[in-house]
Amino acid sequence: MSTSPTPSRSPEQILRRLEWTVLRRLDGLLHGDYRTIFRGFGLDLADLREYQYHDDVRHIDWNVTARLQTPYVREYHEDRELAAWFLADLSRSVDFGSGQVRKRSVAVDFVALLARVLTRRGNRVGLMSYGERVDAVIPPRTGRRHVLHLMSKMMAPPAARTGAGKPTDLRELLVTAHEVVKRRSLVFVVSDFISVPGWQDPLARLAQRHEVIAIRLYDPLEMELPDLGLLLMQDAETGEQIYVDTHDRGFRKRFAAAAVQREAQLREALRNAAVDALELATEDDLADAVMRFADLRKRRGNLAQGGRLPTHLESRHVVPVA
Repeated sequence: MSTSPTPSRSPEQILRRLEWTVLRRLDGLLHGDYRTIFRGFGLDLADLREYQYHDDVRHIDWNVTARLQTPYVREYHEDRELAAWFLADLSRSVDFGSGQVRKRSVAVDFVALLARVLTRRGNRVGLMSYGERVDAVIPPRTGRRHVLHLMSKMMAPPAARTGAGKPTDLRELLVTAHEVVKRRSLVFVVSDFISVPGWQDPLARLAQRHEVIAIRLYDPLEMELPDLGLLLMQDAETGEQIYVDTHDRGFRKRFAAAAVQREAQLREALRNAAVDALELATEDDLADAVMRFADLRKRRGNLAQGGRLPTHLESRHVVPVA
């Protein structure tokens, strides 16, 4: 099971491929309308008018109402400009992939695609990356050149290893984001969430200020082992190695059970933090994944009005807030 990087491609080559294939396909599927997916957070007062039946009473302007002796409500225009941050976990475990695609490559493609979707409409995107520590903070800007800059940072070779690796601590990344990102933003936490404990509370605090979406990266081999006989397995984080006999059916069952338990704990942590999640596998089609994300975003309004998410969104690919 290799953790070596995939053959190098330049950020320009990757972005051009995404623009010509995935982005064009999304434009067709979404009919070019991304407003239901990405919405600004600011509201500007547009006008005052007389209250009408079914108006939200929270929008009544009581000063004007008292002066004119007639109920008046405020109308607002939503500020469409959006600031988005990608918190990218680039620790050693994201360099794993059981096939031709590594989790890091999936992360780069996802960030590049979403960043390009956002910047094409004048929104700003920033990046905060974590290797063994928070090693880069790139403030939000717009434009295609800026997207290439973010991709270059994510694709940069990791620092040379010196002895045993340091386990990933997502808490450090999330705490730093809470300190740095002051303006309410759309925050994507792109990670495989293989980390030491303690990140759940910082994630919940971040979600109280921002709209946070977890992009959970995984490889199918992390969920279930095939029968491949005796294998030498290495912990990508610490470098520890161990021989395992995958021909042992009992071992494979225990491995799968541990994966199921880990999945349940992760989902519970995300629900407790009030964070939606999109699960992205190394074998997934990126356009399909973004469509699942778009579906989830559009269903948020239904859930906020007391409805329920449809059954297909309860799948393992999308983890909605209960």
